[in-house]
Amino acid sequence: MILVADCGSTKVDWCVLNNKKVEKQVFTMGMNALMMTQEEISQRLSGELMPELGNLASKITAVYFYGAGCISAEVCGNVAGAIRTKIPTAETVEVYTDLLAAARALCGREAGIACIMGTGSNSCLYDGSTIVANVSPLGFILGDEGSGAVLGKIFLGDVLKKQLPEYICTKFLNEYNLDLLGIIRRVYREPQPNRFLASVTPFLSQNIDVPEIHDLVLNAFRAFFRRNIKQYVNYANYKVNFIGSIAYYFRNVLEEAAAAENCTIGSILKSPMEGLLKFHAVK
Repeated sequence: MILVADCGSTKVDWCVLNNKKVEKQVFTMGMNALMMTQEEISQRLSGELMPELGNLASKITAVYFYGAGCISAEVCGNVAGAIRTKIPTAETVEVYTDLLAAARALCGREAGIACIMGTGSNSCLYDGSTIVANVSPLGFILGDEGSGAVLGKIFLGDVLKKQLPEYICTKFLNEYNLDLLGIIRRVYREPQPNRFLASVTPFLSQNIDVPEIHDLVLNAFRAFFRRNIKQYVNYANYKVNFIGSIAYYFRNVLEEAAAAENCTIGSILKSPMEGLLKFHAVK
């Protein structure tokens, strides 16, 4: 049996795979390994994962963990070390970034361009095995084009500077119970402003037929293609594949943006687990 983990800041999705069949799926609290010690990760596994796995834990021979923040040998080593202490039967423990999870889930063992488009955005050129090129996303202040955080940032700026129809501004502020001071506080004084910014994207989705909102989203997606995808050598030879809630729920506008930038969309998935299970099931 193998254990595959897709770790995000909100939740961790764990699946036990037994001969291509999902034996058990477990959800635990999200974590960012970059911000945790090995001991803290180990404690989290003890409290949340191991009780759920029960007797299955002793049958696991390999663990494949993909997570945000797993960007250095030290961080990956901390995660692997914590897993080995809890699942000593695992002869193989491999830890990778969430970007490689996206690439493997979307492209399998074929070359392509894989993207994440959720609260943040990222992309890479994948050769069917490893990531061979990556345009740095730079975060929602300097980059993250097309992400939920950036869509929220642009939209809120347009609301406060009255760049959108008055009825849309009023409707939004009333629905979200916000005003100028409330928005300023959430963005500049409270933690995780990127999550707050991304939290307004359901309003954009619900009002996507408003021309000004449609254009806002379309232009943000076109910027993603121009500033990221078109930086990869021979990008036109590859399909551009996406994972993430923004890509999933704004699929029609994303496809419109791709066509405008002469790019070809491949797969769009809400989450990577299904694709990861297919990738690891053939090993």
